[in-house]
Amino acid sequence: MLEGLEISEVLLSKLEYSGRIDAEYYKPSFLIKELLIQKKGGIPLSEISKFLIGPFGSAFTVDNYIGKKEYRYIRGKDVKPLILLDNDNVYLPEKDYIRLSKYALKENDILITVVGTIGNAAIISKKDIPSIFSCKSTVLRPFSINPKYLVVYLNTRYGKDLLLRKERGAIQKGLNLDDLKTLDIFIPNQSFQDKIESIYNNSLKKLELSKSSYCKTEELLLETIDLINYKSSKKGTNIKTLKQSFLSTGRLDAEYYLPKYEEIITKVKKQPYEELGNLVNIKKSIEPGSDVYSDTGLPFIRVADYNKFGLSTPDKYLTDSFCKENTNLLQDLYPKKETILFSKDGSVGTAYLLKEDMEAITSGAILHLTVKDKKKILPEYLTLVLNSFLVQQQAERDAGGSIILHWRINEIKEVIIPIVPMDVQKEIAKLIQDSFKLRKESEKLLEEAKEMVEKEIEGCK
Repeated sequence: MLEGLEISEVLLSKLEYSGRIDAEYYKPSFLIKELLIQKKGGIPLSEISKFLIGPFGSAFTVDNYIGKKEYRYIRGKDVKPLILLDNDNVYLPEKDYIRLSKYALKENDILITVVGTIGNAAIISKKDIPSIFSCKSTVLRPFSINPKYLVVYLNTRYGKDLLLRKERGAIQKGLNLDDLKTLDIFIPNQSFQDKIESIYNNSLKKLELSKSSYCKTEELLLETIDLINYKSSKKGTNIKTLKQSFLSTGRLDAEYYLPKYEEIITKVKKQPYEELGNLVNIKKSIEPGSDVYSDTGLPFIRVADYNKFGLSTPDKYLTDSFCKENTNLLQDLYPKKETILFSKDGSVGTAYLLKEDMEAITSGAILHLTVKDKKKILPEYLTLVLNSFLVQQQAERDAGGSIILHWRINEIKEVIIPIVPMDVQKEIAKLIQDSFKLRKESEKLLEEAKEMVEKEIEGCK
């Protein structure tokens, strides 16, 4: 009768030591990993690292964000496995940085997300400071272990699983400091730690080269469409007749008619252009509802799970029962190679071009765009334009919503896209491909580093 069930037999003394009586905590897979690390001489995290807890959420809010790029505020959503995102940074005023200076980050600090999406661990580099971090993360400040080895270990299946094992809470799950302190860390010899650091550093170099290549494509685009040194108008007023405004656009909000939006569109329309709806087919996805979310099953991609550089491992999956009941519908929604994912809700206007078919479902906040005629416009070029300042300005003008921004599909269809010569599009596509190749090589090195640590734990050569 017990066949197929996961059962663990645990001593009362072990229960008392951990303070946990939930059965999930004692799953055989967790106990096996824990025992192996302990046999290898695992050391509690508290013995190799100091800890720093982030400020209360009320200490700094979105209302404090500023455009000046000097003091960065690192949010929980910026912390991904091994990598700290830097494509959507926010910044705080100097006075707030000084006020919250005890939360200032240092090079080689490790951020671990402890609220929301928990267990992501990334390391701070020189380029990331000066900065402070939010209450969604805890900082490790290692003092007797190679920090880059430690961040790799925390992202292996041993480190990550034993970290996630310590989560608490039924609805709002989280990690507390006392639990983090007891996390067992495998400590290999210094030579091995240094080898992992070298691989990690090589990965970062390739990532920076990838970013540099991508920046060249952005510069080439802006130069080609004569926006390389473009400065948005600061003028805060505009005069429109009723015919020129509401009767033409259906909009009465004054911000929609700010001169900065009108001027950039007028400038782009002096060269060949086309409306997006004439260039692509648009397919909408579905919003199945949180009641069919699961920790395993069919990947469910939300806006927070991707950016212009790629997809991250999703937090949510769709249950097997839901997928079986909706097989035909879901298979028709699987995004295909060269589909452009484009967000219309939340962080509107984020585009990513798929490099291969994907067996996953995207949320209803993400549109699927497919190019109608590749002889007129290349998917790589169009994706770059969609992520550009030009389209972001149109998104900023159009998107409405007091809490969550929403960009209507009929407005998205009217987005102005400059059409540059095909030889320039091909050059841009080549630079983008080079950029993503370097990024892929960077990711491969990180995977190799994790595998090396796992094999070292398991005693393999």
